[in-house]
Amino acid sequence: MDLWIARTWEGAELPMAHRARLALVRQDSGLELTVEAPFHGDPPPPARPGPTDRLWEFEVVELFLAGPGPAAAVRYTEIELSPYGHHLVLRFLGVRNAIERALPLEFAAHREGARWHGRAWVPATYLPPAPWRVNAYALHGSGPARRHLAAHPVPGPHPDFHRPECFAPVEW
Repeated sequence: MDLWIARTWEGAELPMAHRARLALVRQDSGLELTVEAPFHGDPPPPARPGPTDRLWEFEVVELFLAGPGPAAAVRYTEIELSPYGHHLVLRFLGVRNAIERALPLEFAAHREGARWHGRAWVPATYLPPAPWRVNAYALHGSGPARRHLAAHPVPGPHPDFHRPECFAPVEW
């Protein structure tokens, strides 16, 4: 399944060169996730590549996978990947109620000119129950120039990615 980050968080369409693609391949033992995205040249996090707290404050592509159920009880996983090899995996039970943080992840990234590529293996134990709903985001820049991009818009007064009601059903 391909998921395209092709809009701003409010829903305006992006030019092709600004879009990111996530390819998801589901297997019994987990999920293979491949990223191909623009590289904006933001500075890397100060930590070594690997699990990195607050990675959403840097250049990153994020995938959210939610299981069935109402927002108060929904199980979902947030997977953040950076062009420098940093990552962050969080599991939630209810909106913004993290029950696991900084889970280990097999992830490698490399940059090629104006684009970057990454590949991650997400174990099945990290994933919520099916059927899934998904959304994906890309963030880059800082201060007033910070951009928040989305596969499916999350309208409102400010970008808020923890909104399972804005996720779309997964179609394999």
